[in-house]
Amino acid sequence: MFGKNIIRMLELKRLHYQPATANTPILKGVNLQAGSGQPTLIAGASGSGKTTLVEVISGLSNPQKGVIYWKNKLIKARQRRCISGVVFQFPERYFLGLTIAQELRLGHRRLSGESQAAVLKTVGLSKVDLRKKPERLSGGQQRRLAIAVQLLRKPSILLLDEPTAGLDWSVRYEVLELLAELSKEQILIVVTHEPELFKNLLSSTYVLKEGKLWPMSKLS
Repeated sequence: MFGKNIIRMLELKRLHYQPATANTPILKGVNLQAGSGQPTLIAGASGSGKTTLVEVISGLSNPQKGVIYWKNKLIKARQRRCISGVVFQFPERYFLGLTIAQELRLGHRRLSGESQAAVLKTVGLSKVDLRKKPERLSGGQQRRLAIAVQLLRKPSILLLDEPTAGLDWSVRYEVLELLAELSKEQILIVVTHEPELFKNLLSSTYVLKEGKLWPMSKLS
């Protein structure tokens, strides 16, 4: 599953998670290894638990059973929150800044112009007017801005929940190109219910089904 240039750093072992409001677990012994070099794609039907898995990996939720390792060391929820950046589905609905510049500065006591410019260049927004309101951007630009906000936190793990949802086909292709570039430098985990959109993106692909992760190759 991993090519010779993939460096495995994140490992999930036997994760079980059951929300307090659910009668049965959503995750039932999930195992996963992920590294930088190419994206890790997790497919699954709506309601299969993909977003829950993102929340567990990023430390927003804690599994009742199982362990998570980072660079071969056990890592707790608080530590996972520190090294993870999460972009949930339709993140543009939750922009708080009145301008793009304000949105980028949220959560930062100090943000150098160099850091801001570098991140905007990475996501293809180097020519955007920072005085513009985020909601005035196109759908693809809004998605890129949401990713830029997380990249400014310098996460070791970037998790994207349905990053192509609601975008036009041409814009989806641009986002896919961005994801391929981002995965070269850090762990990138993408969850989607439309894996066919990513068929041309070299990735380690899994399917979340009945609470467990299965390599796509074993189900095809």
